[in-house]
Amino acid sequence: MSQLLTPFHVAIPVDDVQKARDFYRDILLCEEGRSSEHWVDFNFFGHQFVIHYKPKGPENNQHHNPVDGHEVPVPHYGVVLPWEEWEKLSKRLRDLEMDFIIEPYIRFKGEVGEQATMFFLDPCGNALEFKAFKDISQLFAK
Repeated sequence: MSQLLTPFHVAIPVDDVQKARDFYRDILLCEEGRSSEHWVDFNFFGHQFVIHYKPKGPENNQHHNPVDGHEVPVPHYGVVLPWEEWEKLSKRLRDLEMDFIIEPYIRFKGEVGEQATMFFLDPCGNALEFKAFKDISQLFAK
């Protein structure tokens, strides 16, 4: 299978459009596209990422699954970056004192699928994962 090159589109709910807009634009440095009072498009590392207003509902009991000794939040959204870009982003977020759910680390070290990963929440409680593969050809390996 060839490497995925087609941009994807994802829309996520936010209960505060302005807080989320500031986070994706100013913290993650995503370029803003079209917008309205209730939604904003972002260039999320080459993909269309849209925040949509949704009023806050009852507490979200987020589920977690164990992966490599960590509790991974479900659901979560994210992107696979080139290794060097992941390293730069993780350093930048550490310098900004990001409150990580899972601190940046190397998962499956020395194994098939070795990857760098980190998890954190946006200001509206959406879990985000950023990862990079040591060998990108292992992205879909079994």
